[in-house]
Amino acid sequence: MAAIVSLFLVPSSAKSSSPSSLSSSAEAKALLNSHWWGNFSSTNHCDLAGIVCNGAGSVIRMEPSLFYLNRRLENMNWSSLPNLEYIDLSGSGLAGRIPNEIGTLPKLTHLNLSLNYGLNEGVLPPTLGNLSQLVHLDISETNIIGPIPSSISSLSRLAKLFLHSNQLDGFIPRDIGRLKNLVELNLSHNNLSGSIPKSIGNLTALTQLSLSSNRLTACIPLEISNLTSLVEMHLRANILQGPIPREIGKLKNLVELSLSLNSLDGPIPPSIGNLSALTHLFLHSNNLNHSIPIEIGNLKKLVRIKLAANYLRGPIPREIGKLKNLVELSLSINNLHGPIPPSIGNLIGLTLLDLQSNKLDGSIPSEIGELKSLIMVQMDHNKLQGPIPHEIGKLKNLVELSLSINSLHGPIPPSIGNLTILTRLFLDSNKLDSSIPQSIGHLSSLSYLDISSNQLNGPIPSEIGELKSLIMVLMNNNKLQGPIPQEIGNLASLTNLSLDDNLLTGHIPLSIGRLCNLEYLNFAGNDLKGTIPGELAYLRKLKHLDLSHNNLFGKIPYCLCLVTTFYLSYNPRLESQILNKNECYEVCYQAKFCSSGFPSEVDTTKRTMILALVLSLLGIAFLSFLRFVVCFCFRKSRTIQSEARGTNHGDICCIWNYDGRIAYEDIINATNDFDIRYCIGTGGYGSVYKAQLPSGKVVALKKLHRLEAEDPTFDHCFRNEVQMLTNVRHKNIVKLYGFCLHNRCMFLVYEYMEKGSLFCALRFDVEASEIGWTKRVNIVKATAHALSYLHHDCNPPIVHRDISSNNILLNSQLEAFVADFGTARLLNPDSSNQTVIAELAYTIVVTEKCDVYSFGVVALETIMGKHPGDILSSLRSLPRENMMITDILDPRLPPPTNPIVAGNIVLVAKMAFACLCPEPRSRPTMLRLSQEFLSHKKALAAPLATISLLQLLN
Repeated sequence: MAAIVSLFLVPSSAKSSSPSSLSSSAEAKALLNSHWWGNFSSTNHCDLAGIVCNGAGSVIRMEPSLFYLNRRLENMNWSSLPNLEYIDLSGSGLAGRIPNEIGTLPKLTHLNLSLNYGLNEGVLPPTLGNLSQLVHLDISETNIIGPIPSSISSLSRLAKLFLHSNQLDGFIPRDIGRLKNLVELNLSHNNLSGSIPKSIGNLTALTQLSLSSNRLTACIPLEISNLTSLVEMHLRANILQGPIPREIGKLKNLVELSLSLNSLDGPIPPSIGNLSALTHLFLHSNNLNHSIPIEIGNLKKLVRIKLAANYLRGPIPREIGKLKNLVELSLSINNLHGPIPPSIGNLIGLTLLDLQSNKLDGSIPSEIGELKSLIMVQMDHNKLQGPIPHEIGKLKNLVELSLSINSLHGPIPPSIGNLTILTRLFLDSNKLDSSIPQSIGHLSSLSYLDISSNQLNGPIPSEIGELKSLIMVLMNNNKLQGPIPQEIGNLASLTNLSLDDNLLTGHIPLSIGRLCNLEYLNFAGNDLKGTIPGELAYLRKLKHLDLSHNNLFGKIPYCLCLVTTFYLSYNPRLESQILNKNECYEVCYQAKFCSSGFPSEVDTTKRTMILALVLSLLGIAFLSFLRFVVCFCFRKSRTIQSEARGTNHGDICCIWNYDGRIAYEDIINATNDFDIRYCIGTGGYGSVYKAQLPSGKVVALKKLHRLEAEDPTFDHCFRNEVQMLTNVRHKNIVKLYGFCLHNRCMFLVYEYMEKGSLFCALRFDVEASEIGWTKRVNIVKATAHALSYLHHDCNPPIVHRDISSNNILLNSQLEAFVADFGTARLLNPDSSNQTVIAELAYTIVVTEKCDVYSFGVVALETIMGKHPGDILSSLRSLPRENMMITDILDPRLPPPTNPIVAGNIVLVAKMAFACLCPEPRSRPTMLRLSQEFLSHKKALAAPLATISLLQLLN
């Protein structure tokens, strides 16, 4: 057995063949008793893998291989290894804790326990301070917890100290300045707090200092300017405050300086121009203000500069053109103004140019064509004017070009077709005119194309069909003319196609059926004619379809009901009704083969569809007949029962449960004839009860008050209400399961909502804390989609007129449903119980814009956690107060950190304020709001805390 094991031993160059001293015997015993080497029983411990002995047979180095070592440090008797000088057990799979006995090694100069993530059962032992000869200490990436022991400041010979990427907390030891031989110090990626100790200025030999990703506070100490040997200084991702000390200009050996992701304020000190060796300057995501100092042009070796997400103002200094080694220039999300200096054309090595979200004006300099190494250009969200220079076509390495939300005019230059590896092109929200160049068909790598909200005219070039990699095409809100090209069907990867609000004519191309990955399709607001092609049935992934505001005619294809949300309003010659999903599923069954390609045997498919349609219609007719018979029989039975009691109430009852039986008696039994114990709410209209049917199904019953039920005019209005609710079908509108009309017993049977109203959920801290930001945004979106359906997809349109948080109900998953379609109001318009809507302060004529205003109130209430009455009353004073959006968000939830979530919250607030416009005609339609929520997927570029309500109002 020993012979077999010896095959795995690593030979050593300094081993004694016959150790004889007592000390070496103790060492052999300590090593073998640790069982780190399995059952190896050789008496010569110097033969163990990774063990190095001196000439006397005493262990001086320990470097066990990963093959043998997966053990606990406390299993070793360290005090029996007095001559040990070097331990490197990095990445050896160690587990447990670091024992105090490790401090009993008086000759140890090198200790490396890094990359052992199993060392998570203890803290750094204070006995480390006893290792007086230690030069190198690395216990990084081990999951060690607790504070840094102050005794570590006693290691006067220490040159390298690496404790990064652990879970250390507490303060940096104040006496750390005693380690005057320290060359490298890395304490980053821990949970250290407090200030950076001033004594750190004593570490004059330090070349690398990294304290990033902790919770350090207060100012950067001025004493840090004493570290004139520093080559790298990383203090990013802390909570440091105050200005960047001007004394930082003394660190003339600095190559990398990272102070980003803090709360530093004040100017960038001009003395930073003294750092002539600097190659990386990262100051982004702070609160720095004033202008960019012209001295920055002295940093001739600079490769990357990031000043984004601050409050810098003034122009981009032309001296920036002196930085000819620059590869990355990021100045986005500031308040910079003025033109882009032509000297930027000198930066011929530049690969990233990010100037977005500033106030830059003037034209894009033609010199940009000299930057032929550019991979990404972001200039969106500025005030740039003039044309897009044709020199842009020289940037053949460009992958992303974003010039959206400016005031650029003129044509899209044909030279743009030279950018053959471009994947993202964003030119939206400008004043671009003329036609789309045919050369756009050369952008064979393009995935995202957004040229929406311009003044582009002419036809959509057929060459767009060559862009086989396209995922998103947004051309909406232009003046495009002519037909939609058949070649659009070649874009098999397309998920989003928006051509709405143009002047397009002709038919919807049949090739649209080949876009099997399409999820969002919008052709609204054009002049399209003809029928809706049945080929839409092949778009099995389609979630949103908008063909409204066209001149389409003919039958509505049954399979449109499989689309989650669709809009067909304002096509006056469309015929027929759309079946619900259960009724049309069989009709659309054949559409599921879309994944195998567009069908070639169209006739066979049509015959299959027609046959399925006939079968479906026969089934629907049978169900309707059955329902009539059952309701008639039940009504007759109730009449006979009434006559037996000497009365005839003439009731109408149609309550269905899932097995097709009338369930009136079940409801009476379930509520013990509407006993108060089952009442879960009451109001001016009546009371709401919770009832569990024998099948286990739980429903909500809205029972009207007796006096209202006896009013003769009430009966007629109640029937109209039932008819309206019966025809409403939307996933975010509470379902009506049935109803009962009787002179003394009138009630509606609704889908039961476990979480109650949004109003109640926001009023109680526990419930409100369960509704996180994403769920709140989804509640607002669901409400918008439901109201859009009522306004634009019901004929005639339905105006709710009582949208409030009381009438938004939540199910067990906190999904939102619109309820209470003005029953009391419709049944008794003069009732004093009618909800008073703030809309009446602005208009007497009740239109769908009443709902839009009320939706704005609910949207604000949802993100604020309370009614926005104070905000509504102070809208006119906001320009003076300039409140920030973070000032109004519900304080019971932590501020959102995810940029996508933050972007959605800003969108909700912006849309809400648009809805609250005093002039009803200036408010957006619910259709437009619904579309905005569906298409918006952008992350928030600026920090949430920097966005004011004034910005949203504007």
